[in-house]
Amino acid sequence: MAADWIAAMRAGDFARAWDISDRDLAALRRAGPVKHQGPRHLQRVWRGEPLKGRRVLVRCYHGLGDTLQFARFLAPLRTIAAEVVVWCQPELLSLIAAVEGVDRVLPLHEGTPEIDFDVDIEIMEIPHAIRASREQAEIRRPYLSVARIEVVPPIGAALSIGLVWDVGAWDRRRVVPPELLRQIGCSGAKLYSLQTGCASRAAQDIGAIDIHTPDVTLLAARLQRLDLCICPDTMVAHLAAGLGRETWIMLHADCDWRWPAAGGRTFWYPTARLFHQAFPGDWSGVLADIRSAILEKLGSPSEPNRLAREHEPGRLG
Repeated sequence: MAADWIAAMRAGDFARAWDISDRDLAALRRAGPVKHQGPRHLQRVWRGEPLKGRRVLVRCYHGLGDTLQFARFLAPLRTIAAEVVVWCQPELLSLIAAVEGVDRVLPLHEGTPEIDFDVDIEIMEIPHAIRASREQAEIRRPYLSVARIEVVPPIGAALSIGLVWDVGAWDRRRVVPPELLRQIGCSGAKLYSLQTGCASRAAQDIGAIDIHTPDVTLLAARLQRLDLCICPDTMVAHLAAGLGRETWIMLHADCDWRWPAAGGRTFWYPTARLFHQAFPGDWSGVLADIRSAILEKLGSPSEPNRLAREHEPGRLG
């Protein structure tokens, strides 16, 4: 990605970002590869075709987190399109089907979509195509939802914290050593592991109750019943924050373009708080800051009485 585009996106200067994208799109149309050729995650699907009044197929060719983050633009897309059909990862079908602006969802697979459409676009290209404003990105209410209720172990009156520490193959700098997470355990807080895969075995060493599930819809239901989610820059961060849950995101020193290079807040998610590495590879300072923030949260006089809250509808236990 071009450095000027990254700088514009980090600053939330969408108008500047789309001007840069226009420049790159013009170059692509002059000398770029044929549409739909090459690895999916490198394809530029939308080539400037008009979307107004047309049947639009939205292709989800990047990661699960990318689909969840950019699903917020499906509603403004639907205000100009005649129909919006989302061809998304099977794990996300029920979540995306419930997003405002979606007419139909289809499971993504290796073949071609079994549907007629007028124009197609990759989900991360939508904001450029519709010239989205920063205000359209700054959704101040949850745009993801889940109706399913899942019963998991009761939490009593403690601050319930869901944890993830490991990530996929893309950018392993995001991995947080699980042994460091032990230090955030404290009186008044209870840790729950949402970590999937082989890395989930570390839950016991951290002192976390393992409630992980590979089912993203079930995971969403469990996030709804936790007080806080702490995780690296991964799909769970976008899921939790998109659901409107309080989400603390641990970022390495050279974090991805979608996050500011410094500071604790992001316009993408009003309920998210960012914790940046001060030095590359050093997670100890991040975890020390998180522990301090947890202790401050537990001691805040504005924090609701948890003995009363444990009996609220939808709470764990």
